[in-house]
Amino acid sequence: MTRNKQTGRIGTLPLFGALVITAITLGGCNTTTTDVVTGTVPDDYRQRHPIAVTEGEQSIVVFVGHARGNLTETQRDDVMGLARTWRREGTGSIAVDVPVDTPNSRAAQSVYQEIRGLLASMGVPAHAITRRTYHTDDPRALATVRLSYPKMAAVAGPCGLWPADLGPNLYDPAYNENKEYYNFGCATQRNMAAMIDNPSDLEQPRSETAPYAPRRAIAFEKYRKGTATATAYPDTDKAKLSDAGK
Repeated sequence: MTRNKQTGRIGTLPLFGALVITAITLGGCNTTTTDVVTGTVPDDYRQRHPIAVTEGEQSIVVFVGHARGNLTETQRDDVMGLARTWRREGTGSIAVDVPVDTPNSRAAQSVYQEIRGLLASMGVPAHAITRRTYHTDDPRALATVRLSYPKMAAVAGPCGLWPADLGPNLYDPAYNENKEYYNFGCATQRNMAAMIDNPSDLEQPRSETAPYAPRRAIAFEKYRKGTATATAYPDTDKAKLSDAGK
């Protein structure tokens, strides 16, 4: 504090300046913020839209008429196909949803019995088949019999998220730094996940299968004699359509 020589009053300017400097210094210590910055969004689309392994569902629908109480040939093939895939990838029981209180409920019950027998013939144990009933909102509607089972599936997404403008924008750091937009690569990851047959391949390799013993014995015999072990294909040239380049 200073004293004015003319008025004798004590000045507060130095004190005010000291308070301002102290506030600025303390404000610089705050390093936490809730704002989303560009550095929090991964630059690699495989990290922005990772493929996750989760439990999905495989299902088929069987249409049942009013007077027909058995499966058609196409429906039998569908049920047998579901049983084959269940034995390979199913992680739970097969649930069969049967309609009740519908015009075709009696026929649907007969179809269920045939489905159960067909599943048993394909190697599905009885304790792995669960019957469930359901009611339809419209009693006049032709209800269906639905078969489903849980399985491991690979998923990615959701796609179509646009948190920032794609056009020229001075306030968009991603645009100014020429980085990928957020939705870039999402469709590729989603399609890749849909095409994966065994989701466990994303985490670990499969175990090696046993070698083909007859072919291995022939190769070892050729190696013992000192001859070439490569397989000769005499009909290879017959598949050529042109002699160009000779």
